[in-house]
Order: sequence, then C-alpha cells, then structure tokens
Amino acid sequence: MSVERSESRAARIHGAGDLRVESYAPRPAGEGEVRVDIATVGICGSDLHYYKDGGIGGAVIGEPFVPGHEFSARLTRDIEPRGLVRGQLVAVDPATPCHRCEWCRAGHHNLCPNVVFLGAPPYDGALTSCLAVPEASLVPLPEGMSADEGALLEPLGVCIHAMDLARPAPWSSVAVIGCGPIGLGIVQLLVLGGCHEIVAVDPQGHRVALARELGATAIGESIDAVGDATAGRGVDIVIEATNSPEGFAHAVRAAAIGARVVLVGIPDGDRYIAMPAAEARRRGLTVRFSRRMGEVYGRALALVADGRIDVGRLVTHRVTLDEVPTAYAMHAEAAPGVVKSLVDLTR
Repeated sequence: MSVERSESRAARIHGAGDLRVESYAPRPAGEGEVRVDIATVGICGSDLHYYKDGGIGGAVIGEPFVPGHEFSARLTRDIEPRGLVRGQLVAVDPATPCHRCEWCRAGHHNLCPNVVFLGAPPYDGALTSCLAVPEASLVPLPEGMSADEGALLEPLGVCIHAMDLARPAPWSSVAVIGCGPIGLGIVQLLVLGGCHEIVAVDPQGHRVALARELGATAIGESIDAVGDATAGRGVDIVIEATNSPEGFAHAVRAAAIGARVVLVGIPDGDRYIAMPAAEARRRGLTVRFSRRMGEVYGRALALVADGRIDVGRLVTHRVTLDEVPTAYAMHAEAAPGVVKSLVDLTR
C-alpha cells in the first residue's frame, strides 16, 4: 500500500511572468484515479504562452496553477485489472475528454469542449513531485524506454496529428515553418514517410542546422528560403509550427497554388497579423487548424520503441524543479542554443 504525500513542492504560474517554486498540497486521488510519482516533464510552447501572456485565448489564469502536460511517472500502487505494478514507468495522456458530446461521439476527442487537460488552467499539471491522474490515461512504457522518452511521447503525438491533417505523399514538397520541438518532430516524420523535398525555416540558426541533420533537404532563417528552394513555385504542403503572429502570413507565402496549410503553432498574443487574404484566396488554399492530438499514443509509442523516431535529439537542456523559473525565462527569451528542456523531478 502506498502512502500519499500530504505536502510537496511545485512550480506554479501566478500570472504573466510570475512563476514560483513553492510549497504545494497535492490533491488526493479520487475514484478511478491513481497517484503517480513524477519522473520527467517537458517544457512546452503552450506552457510558455501561459507564462508570457497569462493565458491562451479563453484559457486564462484565474488562480495559480501547476503547468506541465508532457510527462512520465512511476506508479505508487499496483493496478491489477491492467496488469500494472507499483514502480512501473508510464506516460500519461493529459487529456480526458467527456466522451459524451457530439464531437467526442464523432471521434474528435481532441476538440472536446468539456475536456479536462492536466497542466492547463484550472487543472494542475506535473511540475511537482506527485500527481493524481486517471487510471485510464496511463500509457505503460516498454522495457528499455526511458523516462525522458516517455515524456516526449505527448509532443510527438501532436506531430503525428499534424501529419494526419497534412497527408503528405512521398512526392510532396513540404515546408516546415518553425523548428522548435514540434517542427523538428514533424521533419523526422516527413523523412520517415519518404518525402523528397523538405524545406525547414526558423530564425534561429542552431534550430535549422538541427533540421538539416534530421533530414531537411533545404533550410533557411527567413521565409524566402522556400521560394529559393522551389524556384518561386512554393510547396505542396506547409506545416506552420511557430509562435509568431506572422506565422499564418508566412505559411501563405510559402504555399504553392492548391496547397494544403496546417497551422499547429500558437501565436504570441493569440493573434495572427498581416494575413494576405488575396494571396490565400488566389492560391485556392486548403487550411486546417491542428489542436493537440487524436488517438495517436499507440503510434507514438511504437515509433520511439522501434527506434524509427529519435525524440532525444530534440533535448538541449535538463533542469531540476528549482531551476524551472530560469528555464522558463530562457525559453521565453528564445536564448541561443535552446530547443527542448526536460525537468527531472527525481533529483
């Protein structure tokens, strides 16, 4: 029998630019839940929007909350119906949709308006030592998979969902705008899918250099790189994964006539600017907005377990809980050399 901790410590966002590591009383596990000991947590771009802007759209910070939705953990007790044992390493799907609304019934669980999402206000996430999570959200990790890899299954799932919307073929030319962890994960998936022309764009040189190492056929630090690589034609598919308010406009500029555009990024301030409506219309573009992920954890797990996707290549920094405020500030300032930070909650 496990003993649940009555007091812990957590990183909590109180408002824009205000993140504190402080004492924290974890919520006890309820019916259908299990308390887990957190192992590794990824710092995500959406976390940074809460930190920089105090919210994303209508999801505004009302009370201090604990961020962290990309995480792995260890079980604190056996779960006999599923054959899981205490101490076993798991990933956790942060999203619990209602399964009752019309969108859930249509299979679009990622669009559920009633979703409980760990690490998005008002629901506390994993930047603490232990957390109560639904038993149904546990994703057992195979022998040999690390806690870091388990935490990175969630962002890989976001990449897979974006690919499902983009539907690239091996002969497709594709531009990936934004080479953060999502953009770089998408580059790996495009290479795995056999795409022959992949143009990666990011204003930070170290990120596009990594995109080249991962298989991009052309790179650049401005959107002009797409025109240069395609003799002005543009590409068949554009996948935008930036935090730039100009991301949509850049995606349109990169697109060929009749192209598909998938918008994955969340713009700073929750606003797109300088959207060239005539250019988009005259190109006859198909535009899809990507939100989180569908039912893709199984695919993400298999890709990492089989060694077909190397999520570890994206990790540039590892920090402790006490170093989280510094790490958030570093990411918010787009410090040189930063791609992905993981927080080790076992230290």
